[in-house]
Amino acid sequence: MPIEQNQIQALSALEFKARQVVEGFLAGLHKSPFHGFSVEFAEHRAYNQGESTKHIDWKLFARTDKLFVKRYEEETNLRCELVLDASSSMYYPAKSDVKGFNKAEFAIHAAATFIQLLRKQRDAVGLTIFSDVVAASEKAKSSGAHLRNLMNRLEALLADDAPNRGQRTDMVAALHDIAQRAHRRSLIVILSDMLDSADREEEMFDALQHLRFNKHDIILFHVVDRKRELELDVQDRPYTFVDVETGEQVKAHPAEVRDAYRTAMAERWHRLKLKCGQYRIDLVEADINAGFEPILLEFLNKRARLY
Repeated sequence: MPIEQNQIQALSALEFKARQVVEGFLAGLHKSPFHGFSVEFAEHRAYNQGESTKHIDWKLFARTDKLFVKRYEEETNLRCELVLDASSSMYYPAKSDVKGFNKAEFAIHAAATFIQLLRKQRDAVGLTIFSDVVAASEKAKSSGAHLRNLMNRLEALLADDAPNRGQRTDMVAALHDIAQRAHRRSLIVILSDMLDSADREEEMFDALQHLRFNKHDIILFHVVDRKRELELDVQDRPYTFVDVETGEQVKAHPAEVRDAYRTAMAERWHRLKLKCGQYRIDLVEADINAGFEPILLEFLNKRARLY
């Protein structure tokens, strides 16, 4: 099943700018931590005897009778690491049960949008696909052949109509692995339903903090079916709920557990939102029922206004 290009075409025409300084290797749209003599003025510094007089601010010299050199911000390209959750829970709901995208399709198309968008800006893109293990790890590059390879990997995931059950989520290991590998300041875009084991929640927060400690700019798309997964909005009849990652089954009537379930999920969301706020991580609730294009368009427009 190919990626629906019409879904990402309009979005990839927008620009994406990094929130913080990044380290890259080509001229682009994003601020670099390294100073040079480029287009945007940054600050003055005292002139050192013997260096070139080319960048002396003579107007400032006329006012102060002191020599100062203009410093500029170099603009650089961005290194973006796309982190895609391919665990079994991401393939919910089944394609036959949903009119639009399920969680996996949403995440794959969002990743494809970022690839196309950053490709036009000559930014470098890497891709990590994980479940209970890291299934793919592509370093950030900007060549056409590399980006086509990333799109092929995404299409292969999309073509998997019957993903294997039992593929659990091990986000902790995946994020620590990326923090170790991505040595430069990069943009990390995480696309996941965040359904790692509940008893590993603190470990997951520590892994996110590890990325921030390395000065990465992080965007977390919490891909979720709000209607079913957060609100338990299903028919009031007995169900056998099956955990597609562990195979565990629970028989329950939604009316008997709905209030407690909603409270638990709301508290979990609140903790995640609080931690992301503390770590300065952009958290986006990506409800698949709201539609793919509106969510991405709103996010990209908001990012453009802020940064």
